[in-house]
Amino acid sequence: MRMIFVNLPVKDLKASRAFFSSLGFTFNEQFSDDTAACMVIDDNIFAMLLTEPKFRSFIIGEISDTARSTEVITALSAGSRAECDEMFDKAIAAGGKPWKPAIDYGSMYGVSFQDPDGHVWELMWMDMSAQQEG
Repeated sequence: MRMIFVNLPVKDLKASRAFFSSLGFTFNEQFSDDTAACMVIDDNIFAMLLTEPKFRSFIIGEISDTARSTEVITALSAGSRAECDEMFDKAIAAGGKPWKPAIDYGSMYGVSFQDPDGHVWELMWMDMSAQQEG
């Protein structure tokens, strides 16, 4: 079984943990300390929130300036349009920023926001039965 770990630099680890906790995410404390927090997205999918000094120890070059460019879009599936909107509303209430307007193609719907460090998160719902017919 493969696992995925998305590594993201954060300026304030405690603030990032609080932000994502308010969205309903939990953390695996076995892989967390004062320099990293292992956010559980699903059974085999994690986001490693790393302090900038810790993140620098893994890279060559500079950390992307999210105020000037987009480093990555982390897209997560959602079970419904309502779940997309609920998570978006929670993110904005917790200090996130809207990123792009919602997309609505009927059988596919998505919303996106930036977390407090400017990382882009997208929530997508797809009507799989409509996708299979098309």
